[in-house]
Amino acid sequence: MSTTLTTPARDVTSRPQPWPPAIWALLTVTLVARAGGFSYPFLGYHLKHLNYTTVAVGQALALFGVGWLVGQVITGWAADRFGRRRTLVAAMTVAAVSLPVLAQARAYLAICAGALVAGVVYDAARPVVSACIADLVHNDAQRAAVNGWRHGGVNIGAAITGAVGGVLAGPLGFEFLFWLNAAACAACAVIAHRFLAPDPVLLPRVAVSRAAHREAATDVRLWLLWLASTAALTCAAGMYTALPLLMEQDGLSADAYGLTQLANAVAVLALTPLLTPWLSRRCGRSRPMLGMLAVSALLLGAGMAMAGLVDTTWGYSLAVAAAVPGEIVFFLAASDVLNKISPDRARGLYAGIWGSSLAAAVIVAPLLAAASLTAGGEHLTALTTLTAGALGAAVGLLLIPLTRPRIPDDDRLEPAHS
Repeated sequence: MSTTLTTPARDVTSRPQPWPPAIWALLTVTLVARAGGFSYPFLGYHLKHLNYTTVAVGQALALFGVGWLVGQVITGWAADRFGRRRTLVAAMTVAAVSLPVLAQARAYLAICAGALVAGVVYDAARPVVSACIADLVHNDAQRAAVNGWRHGGVNIGAAITGAVGGVLAGPLGFEFLFWLNAAACAACAVIAHRFLAPDPVLLPRVAVSRAAHREAATDVRLWLLWLASTAALTCAAGMYTALPLLMEQDGLSADAYGLTQLANAVAVLALTPLLTPWLSRRCGRSRPMLGMLAVSALLLGAGMAMAGLVDTTWGYSLAVAAAVPGEIVFFLAASDVLNKISPDRARGLYAGIWGSSLAAAVIVAPLLAAASLTAGGEHLTALTTLTAGALGAAVGLLLIPLTRPRIPDDDRLEPAHS
C-alpha cells in the first residue's frame, strides 16, 4: 500500500534575502541593451536617408517586427534547452556582428535579411532575463521588486535611446548608431559571461521535452495572458510607434517627440520607487495579481487615448506621463502571473512566448494608429486605443477563475511506502 503526501508551498515570502550579484548583472544588461537599442527606432530614418520608399521602409520594419516576435520564442526555448548564460551570450554576440552588417547594407534584399536577423536578437535578453530572475529569486515579493526596477531600466534606457540617438544621428550619421548598438550588445555578452553562473556542459533534453512544449501550447492561462498583454501593450507601444504619427499630424517636430520621451523617463523615475514596494507586497500573496493587471490595462488605454485628444507638446507629454502608472503596474502584475503559472522546466519557453506579445504589439500599434488616423482622425485613434486597453482588461479578468496557487515542484514530498 502506498500513499502520496503533499505539503503546502513554502512561505518564501517571509524571508527576503540580499539580491545575488547575478541579479545586478542582469539589471545592467537590461539597461545597457535598451539604452543602446538604436537599431529599431532609427531603422526607418536610416532607410529613408538611403532614399527607399515609404512602402519599402514599412516592409523592412515589418520584417524586423516578425523577427522580434519569433526571436522571443526561440531564445526562450534555447534558454531552457542550452542554458541561460550560453543563450544570452550567443544572442548578444550575434547582435554585435549582425547590426554593423545591416548598417552597411545597401541592396534591399540584404537590408530585409539584416532586419529580420536584427529583429530576432534585438530583444533576446528579455526572456532569458525573466527565466534567470525566476531561477535566482524565490521570494515572490522580492522577485516583483527586481522586476519593478528592471522595468524602470527598460524605460530609462528607451529614453536614453531617443535622446542620445537624436543628438548623434545628425553629426555622425545613422550607421554610427547601429555600430553603437552593436557595441552595447557586445558589452552585454561580456557582462553575461562574467557574472552569470556557467551552464552545464549539455543540458538534458528533458529540460524542454515534448511534454513541456505541449504544456505551453495547450495552457489556456498562458495564451489568455498573451492576448491580454498584446492588447495592453498595443497602448504602451503607442508611445514609440503611434505617437510620432499623431504628433506629425499636428505639425510637431522630432524635438517635440523627444520631450515626450523625457516626460516618460521622469515619470518612471518618480513613480517606480513609490509603486514598486506596494506592488511587491501584493505579489507576495499566493494568488496572481489579475485584478491589478486588468486595472493597469485600462490605465494604459486611457492614458494613451489622451494623446488623440491633444495637439501640443505639453499635452502629449502629459498623456505619456499619465500612462506610466499603468505601464509600471502592468509589467509587475503580468510578470507575477507569468511566474505563478510557469512550470520550472519551461520557464524560458513561457517567458519567450509571453515576451512575444510585446513584439506583436509593436507590429499592431502603428497599423492600428495609421488605419484609425486615415479613417476617422485623432478622435478615432483615441477610441481604438481605449478599446485596446479595455480588451486587455476584459481578457485579464477571464484569467481569474483559471488560476490557482501552484505548489512548487521541490515542495512536493516523494511517495511514502508502507
